Amino acid sequence: MNAATIKRIGKDLLGEKEKLEKQLAQFTSKNVHNPEDYKAVFPQYGDKEEDNATEVAEYSDNLTLERTLESALRDVNKALESVKKGTYGTCKYCKQPIDERRLVARPTSLSCITCKKQLTE
Repeated sequence: MNAATIKRIGKDLLGEKEKLEKQLAQFTSKNVHNPEDYKAVFPQYGDKEEDNATEVAEYSDNLTLERTLESALRDVNKALESVKKGTYGTCKYCKQPIDERRLVARPTSLSCITCKKQLTE
């Protein structure tokens, strides 16, 4: 893969990282002990029974969304780290080049399709 493509993908990954962090900031706070961890904030709507039910339902939804966004952010950070190390585009399992079409479609891929298939079987 050429340097220009890696640079473009790196720029796209940085944009994705910023987007994910903004989404997380809307309903979470960062863990002071682990800056890569976020904690969903429990909403406060009032003391009425229907308010409490709404709070619990929203918090439950936010926990699920938090986990999903954190996982995506971890993947982006791993890909950015491999760009920084100069190993981006190399399968972490077989050490062979990852098809450029796969990386363009899914920039956070750290494994080739062959290895990924073997892992999911």
